[in-house]
Amino acid sequence: MPVDYSLSDGVGLAVLNRPDVLNAFDDDLGFQLLDVVEKAAADAAVRCFVITGSGRAFCSGEDLGALAGTYERGEAPPLGKTLTDRYNPLIRALRSMPKPVVAAVNGVAAGAGMSLALACDHRIAVDNAKLVLAFIKVGLVPDSGAVWFLNRMIGEARTMELATTGKPVSAAEALELGIVHEVVPADDFENRWKAAAAELASGPTRAFALVKALVYGASERTLDDQLEVEIDAQSEAGRTADHLEGVQAFLGKRAARFEGR
Repeated sequence: MPVDYSLSDGVGLAVLNRPDVLNAFDDDLGFQLLDVVEKAAADAAVRCFVITGSGRAFCSGEDLGALAGTYERGEAPPLGKTLTDRYNPLIRALRSMPKPVVAAVNGVAAGAGMSLALACDHRIAVDNAKLVLAFIKVGLVPDSGAVWFLNRMIGEARTMELATTGKPVSAAEALELGIVHEVVPADDFENRWKAAAAELASGPTRAFALVKALVYGASERTLDDQLEVEIDAQSEAGRTADHLEGVQAFLGKRAARFEGR
């Protein structure tokens, strides 16, 4: 299977499993990952979702080798349809998932593989990872939301540089720029992202979902609109069992035991 999925202790784990092509996207991987994401989003047992890759790569983007016959005939593949049918629904599903999403970037994330990582809420990278907007190297433009995400993370000037040069960004530089949240040595990498996922999975899941909606919509709202949205979000959070547990734990001077409801 191109995507291995498992669920343990509230953490849904999707492992991209095409290591022979650096976990490049084809239809099978793309549509299966979309199916996994949608099912995890709807599964109350999933309180944190993680994407990582098998082997030495996170994801190298679209599998151009699978399109070799089309290119050799001098034909243009239906790239717009691929975005409409496969990539764009996946990015939207990740961004709107009502629980934390972690990209455990275990190696190169190139092209749409970088976009995939950017769509996640948290990015933890191994210290030898590289992120590359490789599209320009084959005469294409960044897609799957890459420019939208990067503009908000690093600004237009740096985004333009990465988009027009295809310059690889090391894990250390990505951390300095704010593209990834944490860089971990290879020996500690798996333990670290598993610990981070476990911590998120033990948190107030519904509050996380509301935070995502507040944060990701804020740049599109006026301050007055944001303040109004916060009223509804806070009212909803205040009605959750996790809020009650959090306050009772605070008053009782003990650790909260959130159940994600």
